[in-house]
Amino acid sequence: MAKLYFHYSTMNAGKSTLLLQASYNYNERGMATYLLTANFDNRSGAGKIASRIGIEAEADTYTQSDDLFAKIDARLKAGPCACVMVDEAQWMTRDQVWQLARAVDDLNVPVMAYGLRVDFRGELFPGSAALLALADEMREVRTICHCGRKATMVIRVGPDGKAIREGAQIEVGGNDRYVSLCRKHFREEIGDATSG
Repeated sequence: MAKLYFHYSTMNAGKSTLLLQASYNYNERGMATYLLTANFDNRSGAGKIASRIGIEAEADTYTQSDDLFAKIDARLKAGPCACVMVDEAQWMTRDQVWQLARAVDDLNVPVMAYGLRVDFRGELFPGSAALLALADEMREVRTICHCGRKATMVIRVGPDGKAIREGAQIEVGGNDRYVSLCRKHFREEIGDATSG
């Protein structure tokens, strides 16, 4: 039975690496995968999923107005596909997560979504909130704060290296813009060090 999986974490935990490794494992056994990523994330080039450690793969892209059920259905009609894998899943809309769930239920194809849980303000992304509600299985991908504790939060930093507290929820960036922290250090960075 197919399932909807959500692999979540903060920045720099290796989510894309895990996606690419899982896809490689399927491909090595002669099973095709269908990779999807947001069209505006072109840090590694258009239509690519890449990891900080240097591995990458071609991917189809989606916009926030695309019907992901229709994209997956078209891909399945084009030939065998063992699994759908979505990178940067936090940027999907709530409706798109429902479309993934429909693909799992109605097309019987497993879907693995990889993404951030919270934004730089400590708030859920719409795609992540929907995945937390709808996923059959959830797996936390762990990374650590500079203090050694588990990082569960992320801050966006400006050119001066200081935490930014306002701005658009979606802003593509890497290590130059985002830092993963434990909750304690996140609070310190955003100026909320009180324990009341």
